[in-house]
Amino acid sequence: MSQYHAPMHDIDFLTTAVFPLDPHLQGCGSALDAGLARSVVLEAEKFAQGLLDPLNRIGDQQGCRLHDGTVSTPAGWQQAYLAFCEGGWNGLRQPEQYGGQALSCVLATLTEEIWHASNPSFALCSMLTSGAIETLLHSATPALKDLLLPRLISGEWTGTMNLTEPAAGSDLAAVRTRAMPSDDGSYAISGQKIFITYGDHELASNIIHLVLARTPDAPAGARGLSLFAVPKFLIQDDGSPGERNDVHCSALEHKLGIHASPTAVMQFGAGPGATGYLVGELNEGLKNMFVMMNEARHAVGNQGLAIAERAFQHAVWYARERVQGKIVGEEGAQLPILRHPDVRRLLLGMKSRIESMRALGVYLSMQKDLARAAASPEARSRAQARVDLLIPVMKGWFTEAAQRITYDAVQVFGGMGYIEESGAAQYYRDARILTIYEGTTAIQANDLLGRKTVRDGGAQAQLLLDEISQQAEAMLAGAAGAREFGRSLQQGCAHLRATIVWLLACHEADPRATHAGAVSYLELWGLVTGAWMQGLRLRAALDGAAEGAALQAIQASARFYAENLLVQASALRQSICAGGCAIDAFPDDYWAR
Repeated sequence: MSQYHAPMHDIDFLTTAVFPLDPHLQGCGSALDAGLARSVVLEAEKFAQGLLDPLNRIGDQQGCRLHDGTVSTPAGWQQAYLAFCEGGWNGLRQPEQYGGQALSCVLATLTEEIWHASNPSFALCSMLTSGAIETLLHSATPALKDLLLPRLISGEWTGTMNLTEPAAGSDLAAVRTRAMPSDDGSYAISGQKIFITYGDHELASNIIHLVLARTPDAPAGARGLSLFAVPKFLIQDDGSPGERNDVHCSALEHKLGIHASPTAVMQFGAGPGATGYLVGELNEGLKNMFVMMNEARHAVGNQGLAIAERAFQHAVWYARERVQGKIVGEEGAQLPILRHPDVRRLLLGMKSRIESMRALGVYLSMQKDLARAAASPEARSRAQARVDLLIPVMKGWFTEAAQRITYDAVQVFGGMGYIEESGAAQYYRDARILTIYEGTTAIQANDLLGRKTVRDGGAQAQLLLDEISQQAEAMLAGAAGAREFGRSLQQGCAHLRATIVWLLACHEADPRATHAGAVSYLELWGLVTGAWMQGLRLRAALDGAAEGAALQAIQASARFYAENLLVQASALRQSICAGGCAIDAFPDDYWAR
């Protein structure tokens, strides 16, 4: 098995040459500098190599267990979690007011990639807790913040998100969990939630469940949902956990992947009802929960990048070690399969996608920093609009790309990739959930189409495309090595612009036609923004930020992206603008056969 290494060459290149970190941090008023940030990333790599990466295989094999109402995690998990919290990793980007370190979102994104790459099942615990923290910061009363946030940020307690029910998956309007008001201002919560990540475990002394539920006189549908904080153990006056609340894990799901992450069926109110505390205003639960959902979507996109990176590293290791067959066009002895043209095609496809994803993730994280800390309200508003536009792209495109990358990693291994002992299959299995949880790819695509494109008449989309077009024009006027890529980028922008024009023209009259191509529309956005990132990388390299083999690698990666990936933009445009006629033309009666 290969050992995980943080992709420091790429991280250094991005944070010095493509998106210089020092001026960004200064612009956000951060006391952090690029040198210290790099040291933090290196410490994260050291922690991951020493504890998390070795536990990844163990966790996959052992999984979690439910016995006598108690969930236990795999061997080594508790020690790793304690070390994680003692190292301060849980509160890296959280406010100092509640015990966090208030560091940059960019730095948090880079370190979180390391956690998800080395051990995605382990990393999910802190990911959900971070989302709960953001939601409470946004919506909770000062008293509830003071009670919960210091312990969540320290990792003493963890947090969960409880939305899904047996009859309420993507359609949260169907949520049935009830919240009955009590005389003391709390609520008695009763109902069942499913697919709850880290719904129960022994890692922390308490778990704070954020639960969507409906009060007796609430309006019907999604407008009648409220959000509640429900502790596993009732909280005593001194803030310590007291007696058990009426919330229990009734089952653990048996899953395709992420075996070491306990995915729980949670029963609230088997007895008198689980005590919960209102977060935000009544009937605004979905709005408040969307804070956590958007954080989770950003994080899951980053998880897609991370698992893809780990699968890629594993495939490169095997391709360098495995000797098999004669090499086409080369005489002499057998050589490692890394020399085979098709293996090189697979690896370069993985590499070019990963580079684009990481660059776009860094860019989006910088926009999140600016949305919070830019000097002017106008700058904060512009940055938030850009974040809102790109979140579904990061979640949808990154996780779909992770499917292809982990698939190709298995292919590099050949027959051994199908054997669990090789390790390649675990990344493939672990990645499969990414396009499903925190909103399927279709949900991200519908969000991108409806809320992020049609609602403002394509204004934000066109603003971003103007920036990308300027990049293409600059490359066309630049060095010889950039001009060909600039032409490809220009063509990709033209296909996306034409697609947006068609969608805006057709959506009101025939929304089924536009939604039929929504996933392809998201993929087109991913390809074009990924090409934008490749162009930024190429320009920086040609301007002197890389030389020798590093420069050659960046040039080859950009060329591969243009010639093998971006060329798909034309076909996607045609597919989208066909309007899904074939989909609705297919007879429903056929499915009854």
